[in-house]
Amino acid sequence: MRQLRSWVVEGPVSSPFAFPEGRRGRWAGRFMSVTNRQREVAELLAHGRDDRVLEVGYGPGKLIALLASAGTVYGVDPSAEMRVQATARNRKKARTGQVDLRLGTADATGFPDGYFDGVISVNNVALWPDLEAGLRELHRVTRPGGRLVVAWHGGTKPSRITRRLRLPEPMLSRIQDALAGRFEKVDRHELRSLTAFRAYKS
Repeated sequence: MRQLRSWVVEGPVSSPFAFPEGRRGRWAGRFMSVTNRQREVAELLAHGRDDRVLEVGYGPGKLIALLASAGTVYGVDPSAEMRVQATARNRKKARTGQVDLRLGTADATGFPDGYFDGVISVNNVALWPDLEAGLRELHRVTRPGGRLVVAWHGGTKPSRITRRLRLPEPMLSRIQDALAGRFEKVDRHELRSLTAFRAYKS
């Protein structure tokens, strides 16, 4: 199993959720598609029908399906297995070009400057190798006046699994401070099962 480095633990992470591949990766994708509740966080992005949106770390593509109900949605994820699952889930819209899923990472999306009205990352920021590099890249691809949502396990009514995955407050403060160093305004939201930060680019 491939190991990725995480800025949170300052070392390698070998969980199948960090880089889903093979049989364990397929299982991880199915598990995420059942357990992740993402309607609240999709509403937090508040994108319009004419907006162009990027999801970073789309996994099995459940949030992609929600976002694609209004506007054009792009996605980057480092896992080829997740690209297969997410494309299958969004097959019709992928054929028409309304959904465009690619391999990539938070710090290397491959898109031009200011390309997106909205960017969203759910349950993968703690798996990035470099927090600042990821946020620098996502700031770059967000247009002036656009917004970025970064969310991680937590919230007001976390499940038993989610409670174990919550980040300590100093780590959450580091995310918020890093966002505030690049974006004009940052606010924090405690959703049902997610702690989310929404940042606005001037």
